[in-house]
Amino acid sequence: MQADLSPVIAATAHWLTRAYPPAGGALAAALCEVQARQAVTVAAWLRYPTAMDAALVGMAGPGGSDRLDWVTGADAGDRDAEDRAWRTWVDEVVASWAACLLSDPELAERAVADLAQGEHTTGSPAAFRRLLAPDATDRGAAALLRHPDLLASVAGLHRDELLDRLGSDEALAA
Repeated sequence: MQADLSPVIAATAHWLTRAYPPAGGALAAALCEVQARQAVTVAAWLRYPTAMDAALVGMAGPGGSDRLDWVTGADAGDRDAEDRAWRTWVDEVVASWAACLLSDPELAERAVADLAQGEHTTGSPAAFRRLLAPDATDRGAAALLRHPDLLASVAGLHRDELLDRLGSDEALAA
């Protein structure tokens, strides 16, 4: 099941870590990547909850990073073919939902709890420890990736849909 969404998860996590790079060296880069990948995995599993959903996105493709690049101010004009290729697997909604989860710990907890009802889960919420309970080293490595103000433009794109998906009372308050 996870293999069907692997290109979407990998590309979207890669986009997030390029848009909000780690602070520090190789360890910080690895910790930032893990946090992005965990948030994107939760978001992708919520967005595509069944095997059929995963198969359909695999056939049709997720849409790419063009709008995300525009929202964050990334210059798309000088990209080579290889750089454009992986970007076609970025899912805008998944990136937006992941940004919401990275910037709102309570929402991340609710999202991971909601996964227990889906077809994707094979482990416990402990598999998402760096998303749910980042330590000081995790937070330092992903300072940009978890900063609510910096993520606001991406998180705001599809936050309402995530709140609807989770059945949130916050949707009314927002």
